[in-house]
Amino acid sequence: METVASFRASFTALPNWAAARSGPARPDLLRVGSRSLLSNALIQRRPSIFHMKLGNRKVDFLSWKRTAIRASMQPSNSDSSEAPIAPLQLESPVGQFLSQILVSHPHLVPAAVEQQLEQLQTDRDAEKENEEPSASGTELVLYRRIAEVKANERKKTLEEILYALVVQKFMDANVPLVPTITPSSPHDSGRVDTWATQNEKLEHLHSTEAYEMIQNHLSLILGNRLGDSDSVAQISKLRVGQVYAASVMYGYFLKRVDQRFQLEKTMKILPPGIENDMEQAVTEEKRPSDAQPHPEVSSWSSGIGGAAFGGIKPSRLRSYVMSFDGDTLQRYATIRSKEAIGIIEKHTEALFGRPEITITPQGTVDSSKDELIKISFGGLRRLVLEAVTFGSFLWDVESYVDSRYHFVAN
Repeated sequence: METVASFRASFTALPNWAAARSGPARPDLLRVGSRSLLSNALIQRRPSIFHMKLGNRKVDFLSWKRTAIRASMQPSNSDSSEAPIAPLQLESPVGQFLSQILVSHPHLVPAAVEQQLEQLQTDRDAEKENEEPSASGTELVLYRRIAEVKANERKKTLEEILYALVVQKFMDANVPLVPTITPSSPHDSGRVDTWATQNEKLEHLHSTEAYEMIQNHLSLILGNRLGDSDSVAQISKLRVGQVYAASVMYGYFLKRVDQRFQLEKTMKILPPGIENDMEQAVTEEKRPSDAQPHPEVSSWSSGIGGAAFGGIKPSRLRSYVMSFDGDTLQRYATIRSKEAIGIIEKHTEALFGRPEITITPQGTVDSSKDELIKISFGGLRRLVLEAVTFGSFLWDVESYVDSRYHFVAN
């Protein structure tokens, strides 16, 4: 799992999403079968029901009277020019099923997820009852290999359940996810950020204290370009991807600490001195400061926002976080599950593509083949706000799924 050290290293080191992956292509079509997934009350909303086979079990599937369905997160009435609702296309049978529900009946996603988690729990309980055979040799190796394959399938299913729930939260907020970023654009200026800003909607998805921290995060990334939305820059696609992935992780951390902060504030048990620290920070902010940005932040934001950075603005949440001891801070800066880490990697790769990079004999990254993209600073702000919100939603859905199907390590 990610720790404080790896969390900080992610700001400068090559992210995992940049590593090449290989594997056999998966089929796009789903077969029909004969068992119910959704309750009768939910199914009755659609007159036409088909069945889909999920591994060794079969479930009912709402469909458009077709015996085979191409399961991608794309509107069912779309043409080839219409973009999918999320960059990452889900591959597992459960993921493909949820993709279709997201497109046609997004309000049914929680019910579909609920019953899938119940089925996963039933399968896991059944596996626990089947003890590992005492025999040795080929039989034992085969047994363990089957168990490993099932564990990998379960992990992939959980990843795609988490992703579907995150996408649904963006849909509920009426904020479309940024589509896959391509180097060329039909836009006259050649910019890749032809999407709507949606900044105000994204800002309102966070508490007042959390948004103060997000503003500081934006200041460290964009520097003196924070208020400049129209200027266009040519920036390394790999560097922008690193900023996006780091911002997702920051949003995950921020939601985690803000949840605790809001609870303690409501119960009036905040640590003593938080308000005093806030007043002191406001006083210090008025003084001239020669403070420089953190070198890690400076390294991956160089070429984006320039060298001029404003100071970190005071906030109660920042003072609250600074009151944590080292162990508590490390625990809160940890992404709790491998499934959440996997989703961050896969979503970032789906959004920015797999960069063509090599490691030199000296151990450095050769990014000479890295693509350059033209993007406005307003577009960068939109990307960072989305990434932070994605991380915040990821914390929420991870906690929700874990409360129904325990998979997060203690």
